[in-house]
Amino acid sequence: MVTVSLTGTSSHDAATVFGVLRTAFPTDPPFEDVPQEPPGGPSPVWTAEIAPADDRIPTGPAPLAGPVSATLQGGCLAVDLLRAALNGAFAVQERGTATGDREKEVDLRLGAKR
Repeated sequence: MVTVSLTGTSSHDAATVFGVLRTAFPTDPPFEDVPQEPPGGPSPVWTAEIAPADDRIPTGPAPLAGPVSATLQGGCLAVDLLRAALNGAFAVQERGTATGDREKEVDLRLGAKR
């Protein structure tokens, strides 16, 4: 299981990123919720838990209105599988990594593929 946290983005772009991950790693029941932005106040943090599998479904490029900051946290192999799925849909730039005995945290910046 990987916790995915998105910041600095709109609810639409958050839904796009989560949609790519849910397509790549289908869940039962399917994830249908669109993140809702609270009125006013600070920028929200969008989070989801994704259970990746080795047999992911490839996804193509997905549009984003602007850059998205993403943090992936979980088991090393699971984080790597999610990152590979994101690489298929977005331009991914690594901003930092922290690795423990069995877990990894990766900070990414996602953008639209050109």
